[in-house]
Amino acid sequence: MLFPFVWMVSTSLKQLSEVFVFPPTLMGESLRFDNYLKISDRFPFMTYFLNSLKVTGIVVVSQLLTSSMAGYVFARLHFKFRDLIFGLYLATLMIPMQVTMIPNFVIMRFYGLVDTHAALILPGLVSAFGTFLMRQFFLTIPKSLEDAAKIDGCTPFGIYWRIFVPLTMPAMATLGIFVFMGTWNDFFSPLIYINTQSKMTLPLGLASMQGMYSTDWPVLMAGTVISVLPVIIVFLLAQDAFIKGVTLSGIKGE
Repeated sequence: MLFPFVWMVSTSLKQLSEVFVFPPTLMGESLRFDNYLKISDRFPFMTYFLNSLKVTGIVVVSQLLTSSMAGYVFARLHFKFRDLIFGLYLATLMIPMQVTMIPNFVIMRFYGLVDTHAALILPGLVSAFGTFLMRQFFLTIPKSLEDAAKIDGCTPFGIYWRIFVPLTMPAMATLGIFVFMGTWNDFFSPLIYINTQSKMTLPLGLASMQGMYSTDWPVLMAGTVISVLPVIIVFLLAQDAFIKGVTLSGIKGE
């Protein structure tokens, strides 16, 4: 599992002539850290990075909010046809992306959103999988907490925000990791909707760094290394939140 990452870092520190030597070597004659400096000289790498950060940040925050609210509604509130609506909502998970690709593009073009970041953000504001994940976690919370809050005069939204959200940090951290990785690494959606170089995200921008006749692989690998770092950082931060959520979510005094 680690070997592709080791090879990626190794290639980013070589000269171009050392990349395809046979037999292959893990390191070149000297470490070429200047490959990382060449990224911004040849491509608007920082623009790609900020675009990905913008799109991913908005999608992650939105999905955590909408999925947790919808999960709370389906798990704790009682209303007519609740289970039927939830079942139909989950049924959307069985529809492949290839089926909705063309209709989504037609809708985005109709509203003039092609070649904008809104075309990448709007479809990701809600998630059936995220709603399912949060609902299942909400079902594990003791009903005694909810009843005690109702006796104290707390509203349904107050119960959700003050009691349930702090207790669901493990599920929120897990969902946050999934959404961040999926959105940050998404190549297909930007390929469909984005045409302007200044609006490209990192996966599409890195793909554009490959030339028709030649590719500077060490520089490309250097850009890939930098693009992987946010995923690792988010995972480590979310892992810490997961551990804290487990230790703080117990019912004291029992």
